[in-house]
Amino acid sequence: MERPAWAPEGVDMAQASPARMYDALLGGSHNFDIDRRAAEMGKALVPDLPRLALSNRAFLRRSVRFLVDSGIRQFLDIGSGIPTAGNVHEIAQEIDPGCRVLYADIDPVAVAHARAILQGNDRAAAIEADLRKPVDLLAAARESGMIDFEQPVGVLLFAVLHLLGDDDRPADTVATVRAAVPAGSYIALSHLSSASRPEDAAKLGANAAGKSNVGIHFRSREAITEFFEGWDLVEPGVVELPVWRPESERDQHEAPGRSLGLAGVGRKG
Repeated sequence: MERPAWAPEGVDMAQASPARMYDALLGGSHNFDIDRRAAEMGKALVPDLPRLALSNRAFLRRSVRFLVDSGIRQFLDIGSGIPTAGNVHEIAQEIDPGCRVLYADIDPVAVAHARAILQGNDRAAAIEADLRKPVDLLAAARESGMIDFEQPVGVLLFAVLHLLGDDDRPADTVATVRAAVPAGSYIALSHLSSASRPEDAAKLGANAAGKSNVGIHFRSREAITEFFEGWDLVEPGVVELPVWRPESERDQHEAPGRSLGLAGVGRKG
């Protein structure tokens, strides 16, 4: 199997990755055949799966714009995945070129690609870090020089917490990050949920367990809302992806009541 020029040495091309599967669902090109096959299997089980990916990307766009409008000028994007077109630094810096963005991901392919596209942009960078080790991740973020933890930070957790099982204590991880950022900081997160379509959630969870070395944990609305403990939820609260402050009909990739994802934004008072 020929290794693409953008893929770093040591990456297992026979093992699907959630980040690269998501890239495949979005129609990206930075994924392997195993990722595309896993994504196609997911689509065979739930045909509207690509709409979920588009809906999540649209929430990313809207929430980042909201944070910039709310005064945030630095972002820590944890579990950033493959930063394809329409990623955080493009959105934020289009509004204010002074915005700084630090991408963090456990997948070396995602990090390698991010560093390649960020060449020449001195206000954006990428680090390899594990969300399950938040203290180490925060230390690496400080060392990068990209994030000033004395100033409000926009913490982004898009479609990543559902990759952590309950044994990984994801709520404690979010609490550790919250404690590290000052008042006035925000968190924006999206998370797969079994709330509206439990049968489809179960099928996708089983498929992910068989095709990836990382499982997917669909959680209830109540469990996802608990991640916002210590944050003041912004209206409309924790809602389906397309319902969070849609800007136009183009944000309605999924019909209300059908989304497999929930999302919300909170502010640290």
